[in-house]
Amino acid sequence: MNQVRVESDTPRTIFRDRHEAGRVLAGLLEHYRDDPDVLVLGLARGGVPVAWEVAAALDAPLDTLIVRKLGAPSNPEFAIGALAMGGRIVLNDDMIRGLHITAEQIRRIARVESEELYRREAAYRGDRGPLELAGRTVILVDDGLATGASMLAAVDAIRADQPKRIIVAVPAAPESTCRELGAGVDEVVCATMPSPFGSVGASFWDFTQVTDEQVRVLLSTRTTGTAVPPIDIAATIAAAAVEAPSGVPPTHVLEELIGDAQIVLIGESSHGTAEFYAARAAITRWLIENKGFTAVAAEADWPDAYRANRYVRGHGPDTTAEEALRGFERFPSWMWRNTVVRDFIAWLHDHNREQRSRDLPRTGFYGLDLYSMHRSMQQVIDYLDRVDPRAALRARDRYGCFDHISGDDGQAYGFAAAFGAGRSCETQAIEQLVELRDDLLAREDSDPADVDDRFDALRNAWTVRDAETYYRAMFGDRVSSWNLRDRHMAETLDALVEHLQPDEPGDRQARIVVWAHNSHVGDARATEMGAEDQLTLGQLVRQKYGAACRSIGFSTYAGSVTAAEEWGGPAKREGVRPALRSSMEELMHDTGMTEFVLRMDIPGDAIEIMRQPRLQRAIGVIYRPGTERQSHYYHARPADQFDALIHLDVTTAITPLEPTGQWIHDTIPETYPSGL
Repeated sequence: MNQVRVESDTPRTIFRDRHEAGRVLAGLLEHYRDDPDVLVLGLARGGVPVAWEVAAALDAPLDTLIVRKLGAPSNPEFAIGALAMGGRIVLNDDMIRGLHITAEQIRRIARVESEELYRREAAYRGDRGPLELAGRTVILVDDGLATGASMLAAVDAIRADQPKRIIVAVPAAPESTCRELGAGVDEVVCATMPSPFGSVGASFWDFTQVTDEQVRVLLSTRTTGTAVPPIDIAATIAAAAVEAPSGVPPTHVLEELIGDAQIVLIGESSHGTAEFYAARAAITRWLIENKGFTAVAAEADWPDAYRANRYVRGHGPDTTAEEALRGFERFPSWMWRNTVVRDFIAWLHDHNREQRSRDLPRTGFYGLDLYSMHRSMQQVIDYLDRVDPRAALRARDRYGCFDHISGDDGQAYGFAAAFGAGRSCETQAIEQLVELRDDLLAREDSDPADVDDRFDALRNAWTVRDAETYYRAMFGDRVSSWNLRDRHMAETLDALVEHLQPDEPGDRQARIVVWAHNSHVGDARATEMGAEDQLTLGQLVRQKYGAACRSIGFSTYAGSVTAAEEWGGPAKREGVRPALRSSMEELMHDTGMTEFVLRMDIPGDAIEIMRQPRLQRAIGVIYRPGTERQSHYYHARPADQFDALIHLDVTTAITPLEPTGQWIHDTIPETYPSGL
């Protein structure tokens, strides 16, 4: 059975240029390095720089195969087939019939392209003839495929020379093209399969056209006998890594990494992994006790987190940490209502009580997210009921616009507003925010004791305004809705910095720890998503705070996770599959170390390895093992994404405070006596 290897199913720009794409492909073809029969053929012109990197890495000879696209008479850029050496033609019969192209038209197009084909053959090779293909393992390389017509013509051309095996390797191609080619060759290696597929060039930052002279120079540059022996990349990573028991780096590493940073973003590669939460909590305790951090800002809804904030600061009616977390009712409740967060909130409450007794700054717990549209409305109204009943009536009237949607269902509101099935309440949300902001500004000097309540009310009004926009946008462009959410989180963080800033100018700046998923705390510019102009909280913080911020990511190879099968579904304890081949997680696993930290801010060979694009796993609140490649992997350059990465090779599911029957059932080993 022919093999088709696909390393990713997600779109986005990922390769800097053709040479980097070639080095990535070479890594996927390493098993051919010691095969003396291997010969690499680059399709001219764009495939030759890619093929040169592959040939050099495999210590294999390089040659080129010239294939010319046959363009439609009315649109030469639209391929109806391809022509290869020896007069071999591959035609797309469906396109030819659909465009009513005659046999004579095809002959005329083929004659023109044949002349160009032989011109290039002479220009590239000079007096040298093509290399012998009989009995060889031929790796056919191009810079990408669209319809695959050129590659099919190339395969047809070289098959006549009776090679031992034919392998097709490309950086990017549609899934359908990869599958079609896989039926006719021995192996297909597609580094990425963008979906939807736009163009080959969309997978490159630099897709400058390759010239005839560049092809000639590359073909005359040796690829055999000069290759640097491959380094053991896993051993290189291991040499740079530092043991981090339970995911907590040694104190001296934290001191050097954090320094005087004002913002520290700590991620997680899933929303349901106990070890990520525990290590993040331990690092945060160290930051609070040793670096004077006075806030934890989480990827959580503002009103729910603010209830916990009141508890940890010694206010509000809740008497235990578990009670203080009961505001987290919305799916996925386990993300914050779990045993690790409960224990951290209890510790923070005790820490603040000690701080208060010594008249020292206390540390708060805040939410950055915007899903709480209806709950935030109620918080605004409750505040105004206490301080200005007439303003509360106006707020009720404005927010009454949302009453046609029952419950706290922002998605239902967004769907209705986006598709004309209900009113848009954008104007009312903005009017209420503006009135409240202006009123609170006027109150600042008159009632300083009310400063926290005023800030809470204003952030809730901002949340209503941004959530209204977000829910309408989520039924349109995915990138736009993502960016609205991460901008909201960044703006909320900025507001927290300003709110928590000490009154005295000479006092230390407010310092905040951010808890969020890797996909938010990492820099989007180092990922596939950045090519579509997708932003992240981590990117926005880096751009604003520069060296005053640090970001730490987490990864795991295998284990279990608490997640749902679909949005709104019950929490389940799922097994996490071992990481995919060529992924960052597999590389971390191959080091042989089980718990370590790798700093990305120290130059060296390990960091250069981590600067290469690799698949990276991201599990949110939903985990779909059956479609893991499509659902949970994207390409990223970890060294540019984070300042440090903590790897825990095997991890376990976090325990919800109210585990469902399904979650409990999933924790029982299969060997458990069924009769008990």
